[in-house]
Amino acid sequence: MGLFLVRRIGTMLLTALCLSFIVFYLTNLDSNLEKLAKFQGNSRMSDEEVQGWLANNGFGQPMVVRYGEWLGVVPGWTREGDGGEVVAGRCVGLAETPAEAPSFCGILQGYWGESTVFRDSVASIIGTRLGLTAKLMLWVMLLMVPCALLIGVLAGMREGSQTDRTLSTVSITSTAMPEYVSGVILIALLASSANGLSPMFKEWGFISDRTIFKGTATAAMDDANFNNFFLPVLTIALYGMGYIARMTRASMAEVMTAQYIRTARLKGVSFPNIVMKHALRNALIAPFTVIMLQFPWLLNGVVIVESLFNYKGFGWALVQAAGNNDIDLLLGVSIVSVLVVLITQLISDIGYVHLNPRIRIS
Repeated sequence: MGLFLVRRIGTMLLTALCLSFIVFYLTNLDSNLEKLAKFQGNSRMSDEEVQGWLANNGFGQPMVVRYGEWLGVVPGWTREGDGGEVVAGRCVGLAETPAEAPSFCGILQGYWGESTVFRDSVASIIGTRLGLTAKLMLWVMLLMVPCALLIGVLAGMREGSQTDRTLSTVSITSTAMPEYVSGVILIALLASSANGLSPMFKEWGFISDRTIFKGTATAAMDDANFNNFFLPVLTIALYGMGYIARMTRASMAEVMTAQYIRTARLKGVSFPNIVMKHALRNALIAPFTVIMLQFPWLLNGVVIVESLFNYKGFGWALVQAAGNNDIDLLLGVSIVSVLVVLITQLISDIGYVHLNPRIRIS
């Protein structure tokens, strides 16, 4: 297991390095740098002025050198004044005086850069926004996983029954409906004071507010409650719930036809005991991998849902960084996404080995 972990971690680091360079290259294309120069300087800058601004701010160096600076393996760029003193540089802002500034300041040193839009450190922005998204993802998983497993087990227990067909139809419908569709439908149905169920419930006296749920989750950033946080959680959970339920149903249906299940039935073991003590553990091996892979998917799903419900989390930060050409913030968000994917895949592989005794690491 130790050698396996060493190899996998080494592969993860190499993959992260390659992907980070691809992201760095794409975000530092000439067109993006020109937009950055005009955003920071003057929108009417000429081509010569743009090139001068880029050269004065460290963007005139070769791509590989700037990537090394961003990583922290190459000394940060500096610009000297007329007297030969350092007046600007990548690391100058990290110290009280230019003379005290460190030579290296990159990802390896814990410096992620500065956001040109929010005027704050990228590390601080990502930490705050990722914490808000983690709260959203936690409640999504708590709702999605138990419901999906329950639906899948109930459908797979008796393959081909009316219950199986009904639950499978519900699962397929939820998976076929993307978040931007289900979110709009839920808002119109439950969070509109003019349409949907809210006007009827208000008229009948079932609710005291204008709507059943809030159509925006901005208040949930500071004080999350059932009223303002349920709709975004439900919107994300519905999409992933169907996929996990379908995988669980297929795995459960396969296990229920195994020889040891037939033997247990012939011995007179009750059907609930067969399901709970014999079939369930083996049926959950395949869904475990699917559940772990939901974490990187959730990072993509929250981009739509957070923008739809105005919840300023990790996905919202990604949209803002991409829309405003905030290169350092876009790089930071992309690297975090890559790390989440790689780490969850590693946990998935390790967990699969422990759950399935037939799998051995050679």
